[in-house]
Amino acid sequence: MAAAEDVRSSSSSNHGQTCCLIDDGDQCRRSAGNASYSKRIQKNVQQRRLKLNINHGVRHIYICEYHKAMIQNSRNGKRKRKDSEMDADSPDLDFDHPELDFVQMPVNTLRRYKRHYKLQTRPGLSKTQLAEMVSRHFKTIHVVEKEVLTFFIYMAKSHKSRFDSKHDASS
Repeated sequence: MAAAEDVRSSSSSNHGQTCCLIDDGDQCRRSAGNASYSKRIQKNVQQRRLKLNINHGVRHIYICEYHKAMIQNSRNGKRKRKDSEMDADSPDLDFDHPELDFVQMPVNTLRRYKRHYKLQTRPGLSKTQLAEMVSRHFKTIHVVEKEVLTFFIYMAKSHKSRFDSKHDASS
């Protein structure tokens, strides 16, 4: 019975657990998220010479959102190319917004996104390449937050969308 509870608690959002990392000699006290500190990520941290180590005293490998963003930003900084269309106003450089991890989405969802927005790609992209391309496009979409929130609240309260009413009117 206790093992089933452990599985349920570890598969949820790791409430009550702190980050498993030691940052420059100090144990991180932030709440752990769903991102894990895998061997591959440990290797990237070593290559980027980040002062992060795992605390072997904890029984999990989950890291906080702060360290997840730090690791992702160090990795993204190395991948920028001269011919990219990024400038100072790019959403990539805006650290106030959380980074979405498109790699965790199913390939079919990424392909549907690509098809919906008619994105041009070369054939045979891997899932990681497709996710990176979708991520770059997603960051370029301009959103009027007030309009989106108003529409969301309307949909939540009425349990239908404005598209339903257009469909009903044509019937």
